[in-house]
Amino acid sequence: MSTTESTDFDDTAGPLTTESGAPVGSDDQSEAAGPGGPLLVQDQVLLEKLAHFNRERIPERVVHARGAGAYGTFTVTADVSAYTRAAFLNGVGKETETFLRFSTVAGSLGSADAVRDPRGWALKFYTEEGNYDLVGNNTPVFFIRDAIKFPDFIHTQKRDPYTGSQEADNVWDFWGLSPESTHQVTWLFGDRGIPASYRHMDGFGSHTYQWVNEAGEQFWVKYHFKTDQGIRNLTQDEANAVAGTDPDSHQRDLREAIERGDFPSWTVQVQIMPAAEAAAYRFNPFDLTKVWPNADYPRITVGKLELNRNPDNVFAEVEQSAFSPAHFVPGIGPSPDKMLQGRLFAYGDAHRYRVGINADQLPVNRPHATAARNGNRDGTGYDGRHGRAKNYGPNSFGGPEATGRPLWAPVQVAGATGEWETPHHAEDDDFVQAGDLYRLMTAAEQDRLIANLAGFLAKVTRDDIVERAVANFAKADEQYGKRLSEAVAELRP
Repeated sequence: MSTTESTDFDDTAGPLTTESGAPVGSDDQSEAAGPGGPLLVQDQVLLEKLAHFNRERIPERVVHARGAGAYGTFTVTADVSAYTRAAFLNGVGKETETFLRFSTVAGSLGSADAVRDPRGWALKFYTEEGNYDLVGNNTPVFFIRDAIKFPDFIHTQKRDPYTGSQEADNVWDFWGLSPESTHQVTWLFGDRGIPASYRHMDGFGSHTYQWVNEAGEQFWVKYHFKTDQGIRNLTQDEANAVAGTDPDSHQRDLREAIERGDFPSWTVQVQIMPAAEAAAYRFNPFDLTKVWPNADYPRITVGKLELNRNPDNVFAEVEQSAFSPAHFVPGIGPSPDKMLQGRLFAYGDAHRYRVGINADQLPVNRPHATAARNGNRDGTGYDGRHGRAKNYGPNSFGGPEATGRPLWAPVQVAGATGEWETPHHAEDDDFVQAGDLYRLMTAAEQDRLIANLAGFLAKVTRDDIVERAVANFAKADEQYGKRLSEAVAELRP
């Protein structure tokens, strides 16, 4: 159901009115003190119109500001009840409504789609047990592994406080001093760094999550969404041309594909690790800069995601859509991933600031099959939906009661509190998987990767920043570093 359908609103019926419903006499002339006199403060049509216009835009997202979205359906194709008690995942053929928002990360709301940047993948499942939000990217890894570094990382991607522009010095200074970024940077500057469209890229939950079944058995899970349209990417030259001529290329492509009935879809797969195997696994399974090689934990197909309906209003449904990885349902929960742990707070807090304390009750965000029943009241945007119901608990007036059953299983913890580094496993370092990725590329893919990296590194003004960055890639693969060093030397004065 669209937002307009849910409110039975028809803006074509009856006369033009003010927000309070009073008919408007003129929408062309303001009230004035005589034909040539000053305007009057009593003209409520004018004041209301100007005041609303001044407030039409909410603050844009600090990251993922530029986006597009669509509604769809997730269909279960394989029984996974042995791994999770999540109702929407159990029962072959079961369908769940979804809303998926794609985005770039660093650019502002007015930036172009066809740029080298990770793509956000924010997927809302409107399940019978409440909303489940899966907030990932089009890459299986990320630049950092601890949330405390996230504001610093984003500051390097945004405009410098002095120059007002993104600065290569800042970007590469941070990446060089954060060697855990080497894997993701290799992804970003490879062929998949600029998807040709949102339809022609894979999506990932990226983080590790917990699944728990009815018996209380725990599993660690990673989500993969494999595009059924096939992977298509743009070279840097192609992207430059598209971004300069059609900044809305990805948004337009998605909307027009759905309008013509060419519904994009993805095969949904998961990797499943029994919880007991995590401690001895060769890589830290909760490190966001690492993948689980498919040879260790093969992907299992569990469903199909199809997008089949466009939003009726981009602002109401895409711009005001709010996702939080803290929105779990019974049978699914978090892992000790330090980036995920930070995001459990940060996303909801960002939406409370950006959209308002009642953001989760906007039509695009509210649950479909259940109602939010709690003591939260009032605040900007509150619609009085609770009526006379008590706003405290426990109460003896028939108020809602807790189930007594947690959504996910407890995780064993031990040790003193402290500012600990992420635990290292047998084969953990910051370079091994980046080197593996480089060696998986064809010769032509490696050529384009080197050219893309060198073109950006050549903009750095300080030799020590360049040398440190190149050294990280050399630790991933000796040839990788040597070729990059030579390519940068040819481009720098």
